[in-house]
Amino acid sequence: MTSITQQFKAFLYQVGYGESTQNMLPACVSEFIEHQQIKDITCIEQEKVKKFYQYLHERPLKKRSGALSEMMISHYVYALKTFFRWLEITGQIDYNPISGMKFKRAKQNIREPLTIEEIKLLFETASTLKERTILHIFYSCGLRRSEGDALNISDIHFKEHLLYVREGKGTKRRVVPITERVSREFEDYYLNERCGSTVKKVKDQEAFMLNRTGNRMNGDQCNNLLKLIIKKSGISKPGITLHHLRHSIATHLLQSGMSMEYVRDFLGHTFLETTQIYAKPHAGQLKLL
Repeated sequence: MTSITQQFKAFLYQVGYGESTQNMLPACVSEFIEHQQIKDITCIEQEKVKKFYQYLHERPLKKRSGALSEMMISHYVYALKTFFRWLEITGQIDYNPISGMKFKRAKQNIREPLTIEEIKLLFETASTLKERTILHIFYSCGLRRSEGDALNISDIHFKEHLLYVREGKGTKRRVVPITERVSREFEDYYLNERCGSTVKKVKDQEAFMLNRTGNRMNGDQCNNLLKLIIKKSGISKPGITLHHLRHSIATHLLQSGMSMEYVRDFLGHTFLETTQIYAKPHAGQLKLL
């Protein structure tokens, strides 16, 4: 049955799914086929899907102790739904065994965005160029943690007020417009702190953000710096991370009246559905920091 999962993977590529999804969904389907000993895809009945779903609640993790999370089980269900829908659309099956079946919906870890007032307080609290730069990278520019890690000096064009994400999620490239204020503060950090830093490793020569030891700043270090700013600000919301800043700018842009399509492109999403998860539009106005 390897060929059918390879064809499924090719379909996911053709319709524009991200690379990680192209790998994950066929892997989930392969496990289903192997566990239920499927020999003929045209003869799959609901009972086999039910048995596999029950097995997922009992199946131990492969790399560490414990069971599958609700969210991971929901990924398997999504994989099977997508797989059977593809088989049905392409005429490879006459009956979709998962059609009409109901599954428990996984609890989502909903990140509560910071308010505009809380964001302003963070910027007022930030006392160094590096602290303000961290806030701008992950809030004003809405970068993912991995994108902030990979940010190089050549990715920021101060005069043109542009920031380039060379390789976002799914290897997607995008250009992020930045305000004059953000561009000026990036340049201040670069000229007054970054240029005076001694870089330890050749591979980090191009890194825009450096830590105290002269190495490229990683996500954990950026997150720790954010925690320090939050502590100084007195904001009491627990568990705020770099991703909360990205979530917050998405919400605030939509509140300001920007279109869902613009926010999708700003964040580097492929589908509008993903953007809708990040933020819900409400009436309001925003003056960008």
